Amino acid sequence: MTVPFVKQRNSGAPPVSGRTLTRRSFKRTARLIWVCALVTSVCASILGPAPAHAEPNCPPNIGYQPECQYRPFYTPPNPLPDGAPGDLIRTEHSRIALDPAGHGNYSGTGTRIMYQSTDGRGSPVAVSGTYIEPDRPWPGDGPRPLIAFAPWGQGLGDQCAISRLLSEGGLHFGGGLDFVLYFEAGFIATMLDRGFALVITDYQGTGTYGPPTTGIRVPTAHAVLDSARAAKKLPSTSLDPAGPVAFWGYGPGGSAAGAAVELAPSYAPELNVVGAWVGAPIADPALALDYADGSLLVATMGYALNAFIGAFPEAEQGLRQALTPRGVDFLQKTRYACIDEAIIKFGFRHLQPYFIPDIHQMHASEPLKSALAAQRLGSLKPSAPVQININRFDPLIPWVGARQLAADWCALGADVDFWTNQQPPLLDKVGVNSMATYFVDGERGIQWITDRFNGVSTTPNCDRLPPFELPAG
Repeated sequence: MTVPFVKQRNSGAPPVSGRTLTRRSFKRTARLIWVCALVTSVCASILGPAPAHAEPNCPPNIGYQPECQYRPFYTPPNPLPDGAPGDLIRTEHSRIALDPAGHGNYSGTGTRIMYQSTDGRGSPVAVSGTYIEPDRPWPGDGPRPLIAFAPWGQGLGDQCAISRLLSEGGLHFGGGLDFVLYFEAGFIATMLDRGFALVITDYQGTGTYGPPTTGIRVPTAHAVLDSARAAKKLPSTSLDPAGPVAFWGYGPGGSAAGAAVELAPSYAPELNVVGAWVGAPIADPALALDYADGSLLVATMGYALNAFIGAFPEAEQGLRQALTPRGVDFLQKTRYACIDEAIIKFGFRHLQPYFIPDIHQMHASEPLKSALAAQRLGSLKPSAPVQININRFDPLIPWVGARQLAADWCALGADVDFWTNQQPPLLDKVGVNSMATYFVDGERGIQWITDRFNGVSTTPNCDRLPPFELPAG
């Protein structure tokens, strides 16, 4: 299976071959997404709770029956065993499929992993994920490369963990509106077909019964870096312990990949990191408020609040005091809902009714101002080349933040290739430009990663970064 990549426009750079993604096809794609979401939600409502599965020792009153089979593996041991970050805690075979029935399969063998990582305060924590050993040989130079894939998280609920979705054919349905379709599956399949080994983290607290901290810079970076360490320690793989590693992520995953590459020199210096593809990173969370407000993905702000509480539990009481009753409901529901359910419940809502004080004043005041500043990327120099990719008119993720990240890393002497996709804006609050750019530029990103593994010279453009202002006309 391959991902349908298409051509993009970028002034001053050669186009990637393929068919042009037109405004008409954008509209057709957006319409198809909405129809699929509507049909799925209607069917979910009609079908009601998921049917009981004949799982051994599964209580009949448990709401989501497959949870019975997951709980033994995903429950971390207490206390955690002695060890170092990246040490394996437990492993088991994982079914991986491209559809729920298993008719379409990845060209690889899955292993579910639980490994040790470090939270934002230096304490050990268990994290789950998936390693996939490719069936196909690596056709490039040197030993087989490993991609530490930083996924676009599908929610903070344990049922939203990517390692669970991969074993369920990319589709979770727990009854009612509790469903999600994992849209990055095509990228994973394409990378496996090209001989890359993959390790995909669930991030801290998701899948392993919380508290989740997805999106908080330090623990998120640690989860990605330690997933690569854990993959290297798995027995009976084709990986060389000293072999090359690259990071990949888009959107929230791009933020995670960016955090990982800039923390790698200090946190995991033994990893042979050769590059990072940082797609549409939320480089400065302080800029994201107005972009999320009123959008299809406004629920991501609920995820951010819950992750902040997970990382800094002492802030929970003060935060809840700032919420209206509607805001408390928003916080509670986004804590456990996967993204598709959250879209249906909160899509296109405005944030101010969830808060008692003015939200812009909250952002600009302490202690939130300093907390947001601590999540900003760009203060540390990546030791490996980085390509940043984002649409100029991205309605959900600020282009100016990604552009500033490029400038900050360049100022530190990093090897940075900043690529701007110039597809014009369309249906801003639906996020068409944000999501379509991932598929438009995905092939370019995979080729860039491939070049890093093959030792091809980089083409940084720190001396040619585009201006912050839009051109006249």
